[in-house]
Amino acid sequence: MITGSIVALVTPMHEDGNVDWGSLERLVEMHVAAGTAAIGAVGTTGESATLSVPEHCEVIRFCVKQAGGRIPVVAGTGSNSTREAIELTEAAADAGADACLLVTPYYNRPTQRGLYEHFAAIAEAVPVPQILYNVPGRTAVDMSNDTVEQLAPLDHIVGIKDATGDTARGRDLVARCGEQIAIYSGDDPTAMELMLAGGHGNISVTANIAPAAMAELCSKALAGDREGAEVINDRLGPLNTALFLEANPIPVKWALHQRGLVESGIRLPLTVLDEQYHGEVLAALEAAGI
Repeated sequence: MITGSIVALVTPMHEDGNVDWGSLERLVEMHVAAGTAAIGAVGTTGESATLSVPEHCEVIRFCVKQAGGRIPVVAGTGSNSTREAIELTEAAADAGADACLLVTPYYNRPTQRGLYEHFAAIAEAVPVPQILYNVPGRTAVDMSNDTVEQLAPLDHIVGIKDATGDTARGRDLVARCGEQIAIYSGDDPTAMELMLAGGHGNISVTANIAPAAMAELCSKALAGDREGAEVINDRLGPLNTALFLEANPIPVKWALHQRGLVESGIRLPLTVLDEQYHGEVLAALEAAGI
C-alpha cells in the first residue's frame, strides 16, 4: 500500500504544446529527491483529456523508466468508456506501472449500478492494483460511499481517491473501507484532516510546486502529529487555494514556469493563467516559502 504524498504530476509541454520530455525527466528526479511517495502520471493534472492515446501511454512508460523502481508510478487510465479504460489499464500494466488511477466515467453520467459494473469489469480484466477516483466537481457523476464499499472487496481494487473535499464523507469511507483499501484525499485543503482521521495519503496538486513540504505534511499527519502538520498546512493554505483560481492545471503549470521548472506550454482548450491572478499566485508561493 502506498502511503504519503502522491503527486498528481503535470505533463510539461513546450510552447507549441508538444510534451517536454527533458522537463518531465527533471520533475521525476525532483520528486524522488524531495521524498514524494509516488508519481501520479497522466491524471487530470497531467492533461489526460488532451493527450492522444499514444502520448498518454508514452508518458506512463517514460515515468516508469525514469523512476527506475525508486518511486512507484500510479498511472491515470480512466475513461468514460469501459472498454477504453481496460485498454489503457492494460497498457499501463504492460509499461510497468505500479498501480492505476481510474476516474468515474464523466459526461455520460452512469447510475450507481453502472459505476459498480464499470469498475468491477476493469478489476476483473486487468490484474494490476487499481485506485478508484471520485471527483464529482469535474465529472458530473458522484460515486456514493455505498458503491465504494461494494467495490472494496474486489480483487485488484486497492484504494480510492476522494476528491469531494467533504471530510465527514471521507471519515465515513475510512470507517467503512479503511481496513480493506487505502483512502486517499484528492483535495489539498482538506487532506490533512482526512489523514489525521485515518486516511492513507494525499494525491496532490500542490505537491507539484511544494513537494518536500507536502511530503512532510503527509508524514506528520499520518503519524498523528496534528500540531506539526498544522504548521505546514497553514503555510500551504494560500497556495492550495491559489492553485485553483482557474481550472487545474492552469495555475500550477504557471507557477512551475515562474520557478523555472517547466516551459509555459499548455494545451487548448486550456490557456495560460490570466494576468489578473498572477499576483495572488506569486504571493501564495512566497508565503509557502517557494
